[in-house]
Amino acid sequence: MTYTFINRKQGSIKDEILSGLTVAIALVPEAIAFAIIAGVDAKIGLFSAFMMGFITSLLGGRPGMITGATGAVAVVIAPLVMHSGVEYLFPTIILAGLFQMLVGALKLGKFIRMVPHSVMLGFVNGLAIVIFMAQFSQFTSKTGGELDNAGLIAFGALIAITMLVMFVLPKFTKAIPSALVAIVVASVVAIFFFPNTITIGDKADMTAMSDGLFSPFFMMFDAIPFTMESFLIILPFALKVAGVGLIESLLTLTLVDEMTDTRGSGNRESMAQGIANVVTGFFTGMGGCAMIGQTMININSGARARLSAFLAAIFLLSFMLVLGEIIAVVPIAVLVGVMFMVAIATFEWSSLRVWNKVPKLDVAVILIVSVITVIEDLAVAVLVGVIISALAFAWENALRIRARKYIDEHGVKHYEIFGPLFFASVTTFLSKFDAKNDPNSVIIDFQESKVMDQSAIEAINKIAEKYTSEGKTIHLRHLSKDCIRMVKRASEICEVNVVEDPDYFVAINDYERKMRTGRG
Repeated sequence: MTYTFINRKQGSIKDEILSGLTVAIALVPEAIAFAIIAGVDAKIGLFSAFMMGFITSLLGGRPGMITGATGAVAVVIAPLVMHSGVEYLFPTIILAGLFQMLVGALKLGKFIRMVPHSVMLGFVNGLAIVIFMAQFSQFTSKTGGELDNAGLIAFGALIAITMLVMFVLPKFTKAIPSALVAIVVASVVAIFFFPNTITIGDKADMTAMSDGLFSPFFMMFDAIPFTMESFLIILPFALKVAGVGLIESLLTLTLVDEMTDTRGSGNRESMAQGIANVVTGFFTGMGGCAMIGQTMININSGARARLSAFLAAIFLLSFMLVLGEIIAVVPIAVLVGVMFMVAIATFEWSSLRVWNKVPKLDVAVILIVSVITVIEDLAVAVLVGVIISALAFAWENALRIRARKYIDEHGVKHYEIFGPLFFASVTTFLSKFDAKNDPNSVIIDFQESKVMDQSAIEAINKIAEKYTSEGKTIHLRHLSKDCIRMVKRASEICEVNVVEDPDYFVAINDYERKMRTGRG
């Protein structure tokens, strides 16, 4: 993948700038909310969103993808902060980043391709539901309490205005991101008609965001004992942060690839995510990963290059350092409306139309992954989905093993095997043979099959033992080179002859003559 900061073939500089501004505004309440979930100061969440977004915009493997402080990571680290203290958070993020860099260095990011499409659909649908449901926690008054009837009406009105603008505007023009226009219009309406609704400024003091930024972690070294006990405390959390972060990032990368008909680099993204987490943790941040909601805002606003993500980070920093008072007046309800539209756009509605057109197993996987994503977390959901799909794949292929049998004019019986021979199909494979009633020479032809694993080798060995006990021999034909190597490496357990000569009857005769000579 070539490095391009701005791709004029797919987008314009104007789209990149306006998309970056829209994303930056939407990042503010999200970062604050995730910081609260993690149990840390709002400033840590905002700083992490800036640092993660800035580094990955320059080094990441997917132009147009937005990275920041995320709910997935916040949920993982919350117990650590609660039980061990915020001091343990920063080395945890650094260690998680190192694990992610290792994944990138070993080029393991490509294995995201093994995630089936049904798991992808479940992930997207589940995440859309999570994004939608998470917004209801924002339905609060200025004091943080429940909304009264008037407050609820105001909140709902601003959400409706925001969603209406985002729905209608694209039908007339796409020159300006609809989310940005909706934020401006609804904010103006709120200032004149709903001045008492909760705003970003009520969530966090935007005028004090510059205090204590870029405090390096080494200033806190004396707060944590550098012992094996401390390492064992942070290790499981670091592994979970690394795993959840990479899964969400790489799945988001794959989703953007499909939307833009381009190809990102999973290995480069893994390395960039790791570097970003190491740097963020070093400067006392909470870390993060790719954000599917903000990425969808960015892509739907026309952004396709690195410039939008880079500017989103710069705009966010400017909000923290300079423009805090301006961004503070944006109502939370407006941003909830934006995220509602993001959730609606993220949900794969097409998956509801294909339920009668795809295998029932795929439908089940979509539902299971979606539900687990909502009630548990993304990493567990994807892992369960992949395991179910893999087991189903193994079962389906196990059922496809079959043998065509015949005896030729030389009196040699042939077993032509169809389908892969591996652990799940060996039982069916063994049932195909009749050692007691077969002639003295038997050929097992693997032209339409393949020996896949140790279980297959052991199955061949069992067949050999049966025929040997009956005073008969078997010959393997049409094995691929890697299969032949596998059989030869297992020569200590596999007493069979691999027929490699094209004139295999000559080869069989030579083999049987040598066997007789050896016996004599």
